[in-house]
Amino acid sequence: METKKITAKLVASIIQKRNPDSHKGTYGHAIIVAGSFGKIGAAVLAAKACLRTGVGLLTMYIPKCGYPILQTSIPEAMVICNKNETMISASIRLDNFNAVGIGCGIGTSAETSIAFKKIIQSFEKPMVLDADAINIIADNRAWLKYIPAESVFTPHTMEFERMVGKSANDEERNKLQLAFSKRHNVYVVLKGHHTFISCPNGNSYSNTTGNAGMAKAGNGDALTGMLTALLAQGYTPEQACIAGVYLHGLAGDIAVKKTGEHSLLASDLIDTIGEAFLEIHRHK
Repeated sequence: METKKITAKLVASIIQKRNPDSHKGTYGHAIIVAGSFGKIGAAVLAAKACLRTGVGLLTMYIPKCGYPILQTSIPEAMVICNKNETMISASIRLDNFNAVGIGCGIGTSAETSIAFKKIIQSFEKPMVLDADAINIIADNRAWLKYIPAESVFTPHTMEFERMVGKSANDEERNKLQLAFSKRHNVYVVLKGHHTFISCPNGNSYSNTTGNAGMAKAGNGDALTGMLTALLAQGYTPEQACIAGVYLHGLAGDIAVKKTGEHSLLASDLIDTIGEAFLEIHRHK
């Protein structure tokens, strides 16, 4: 099956305008499990990106050490703290949430790994797995059977190879990626130049936005927040992957005109997500 290039027109056909009669409950309640001591910034970036992408309500589940940081830097987000001061060491009830994002900066300690296992076992809707969530799966591949159907993995190349195995080239890696998606009924967003999306139904997409300035820490956390927001709003996982990846790159392309590639920060990209949406709506 031919890989489709993601275009502004395609994304415009996916993104819906906000209903004037809507309220915050209309746009879903997401929870993001993120952060550990020294990596609370990952939680901050994911939260800001999630809110900028239109979610109605956001709860952050973080270790205690991040509480004052989150409450100060993102007043729009609610915060629940794990009892542990420095890491996620316990699960949390997920009944009231429409989407879960997990992995940004959580680490791979034994306590966190067990908490992660309980979380993926207790949620039945598609979720977004990034960074250390993928690394934990790579160390415990039998746990793939607990991942909810049609969940979204967002690895960079090294994380993907830890989980699936090494490849000789991009073509071989993409074949492995497509096979992985079909076998485990999940979506894989392989981050990089022309980010490649594989779907369990065999569809694949290549992104056309983004720039070299985005090759910097924090941008993956932003993408996780964006994808989680789109799932919470009721977009299908395939729609969320297509639109999320394109908008993420487009926001980076808008921001880089102001900063240049060397100085582009994930925070700059998050600040231009709104402009990316405005650009997409011009293609309606």
